[in-house]
Amino acid sequence: MVKINRQGCIGCGNCPSVCPEVFEMADDGKASVKKGQAKSANPCVDKAIEECPVNVISK
Repeated sequence: MVKINRQGCIGCGNCPSVCPEVFEMADDGKASVKKGQAKSANPCVDKAIEECPVNVISK
């Protein structure tokens, strides 16, 4: 299950840049998992986890 700790998100935009199929930027400027993508096995999720500067993405 792909999750973002939105409280710790700094809104850098890295995750939707490397994995736009799964992540998007919400209206509050923080990243979120797209609707229906929480169970995604897309390999780009691993890249997004690596790229997150504040380590708030998990699966």
